[in-house]
Amino acid sequence: MRVLAAMSGGVDSAVAAARAVDAGHDVVGVHLALSRAGGTLRAGSRGCCTIEDAMDARRAADRLGIPFYVWDFSERFRDDVIEDFVAEYQAGRTPNPCMRCNERIKFAALLERALELGFDAVCTGHYATLVDGPGGRELHRASDNAKDQSYVLGVLTAEQLAHTLFPLGVTPSKALVRAEAEERGLAVAHKPDSHDICFIPDGDTRGWLADRVGVAPGDIVDRAGTVVGSHEGAHGYTVGQRRGLHLGVPAADGKPRFVLEVRPVTNTVVVGPKDALAIAEISGERHSWAGAAPRVDEFACEVQIRAHADPVPAHASVADSVVTVRPEVPLDGVAPGQTAVLYVGTRVLGQFTIDRTLSAVPVG
Repeated sequence: MRVLAAMSGGVDSAVAAARAVDAGHDVVGVHLALSRAGGTLRAGSRGCCTIEDAMDARRAADRLGIPFYVWDFSERFRDDVIEDFVAEYQAGRTPNPCMRCNERIKFAALLERALELGFDAVCTGHYATLVDGPGGRELHRASDNAKDQSYVLGVLTAEQLAHTLFPLGVTPSKALVRAEAEERGLAVAHKPDSHDICFIPDGDTRGWLADRVGVAPGDIVDRAGTVVGSHEGAHGYTVGQRRGLHLGVPAADGKPRFVLEVRPVTNTVVVGPKDALAIAEISGERHSWAGAAPRVDEFACEVQIRAHADPVPAHASVADSVVTVRPEVPLDGVAPGQTAVLYVGTRVLGQFTIDRTLSAVPVG
């Protein structure tokens, strides 16, 4: 097969490309330039799309003896990921930019161009496995649960899965990947993993948003609507947050309070006790299936609401294009805008963006 290896400049994508070469594929490496700030340099282990990463990717491709290119996807990344991130926060939701990047950049824009150029598949360094099931290609968890990335890949469709390779999915540990990279003479063998949001390398999401959205003072209220504090912009808060609230009125029971809701229309932040973060039901319209869709409208599954959260047994239903999930035990601190990924065993069924949550603790 002709395979386009997406090379981020890290150890995982370098080893994935090497394994694709070993498998006998005709491999070409490509690095995605997602920022037009040409002098951007990596800050420790933060970020993943810097000029330093591009150079590391090129050195890895040279070591593997494969052609290498840099593709400028910065405009589409800005429109589909960064602007979406800002808009979601302005709407009072908590987005996951890594999900959007996988959905709209790495497995939409990149794969579309790859197929147009005659490639058969895109290869990445994600930790997940692909299985050819009775209904077509299926997405499953990786062998290494600690590195499993099937959650952030839950946005992939059947068509995208059919043209994707994940060579690292069967590897039992990241340590083995690093050891393999060292044996292959890849300079990125011990390069730190990237983390946090790549376009906010200093990790200050609130400050980054304030620069783009501005300051808009508003009230912090309790569940009864009583004003207990003030803020300088509701976009700087997310459900489940405890620190940085600076409340002027202590709770009657003296216990800490947490953000329960963000209301952008009134620029209000609602706070309350920790037990009020328990969510009995979630639902959303924006959904997709990772392979064949469920054959029934109601089914048992497990739901995962964060990349490294534990899956929770649940019951799901689909009606009028809305997916509704009721977990067997309440979910903790769920925010609209988050992604819920549905599993059956190790298989990813699909995902939806959470639009509505129902608290397990009524107001009283």
